[in-house]
Amino acid sequence: MLWITDQISIADWELSESFSRSSGPGGQNVNKVSTAVDLRFEAERSPSLTPAVKARLKRLAGRRWTLEGAILIRVEDTRSQAQNRELARERLAELIRAALVAPKRRVATKPTFGSQKRRLKAKAERGEVKGLRGKVEDE
Repeated sequence: MLWITDQISIADWELSESFSRSSGPGGQNVNKVSTAVDLRFEAERSPSLTPAVKARLKRLAGRRWTLEGAILIRVEDTRSQAQNRELARERLAELIRAALVAPKRRVATKPTFGSQKRRLKAKAERGEVKGLRGKVEDE
């Protein structure tokens, strides 16, 4: 079981892990040991997440979200399979925690009377400056 917050946890049936050989440095270890972790979380079927959280999670996951509604996280940072498993689970938890935070609604406001006056005054002054750049007429 993966705990996200005190109230939200992810059951083991929602997570599946597969292991493969890592790329990068590691000498002969790279050719022998499957240290890379592919963590799959069935987000769309998860009963512990609300539809709003799932929608935010889908947006945050981006390309990691599959057509079946699962999130795929691949970790091959270290030479240790156990450390890569922990990193993958922590990254998933961070992603879900970010999706739990609902964005603040923007309250529409009008510009103040003073700011409108200042803006129009600045526009008029700028127009005068630009107007003075024209050709000089001899009279």
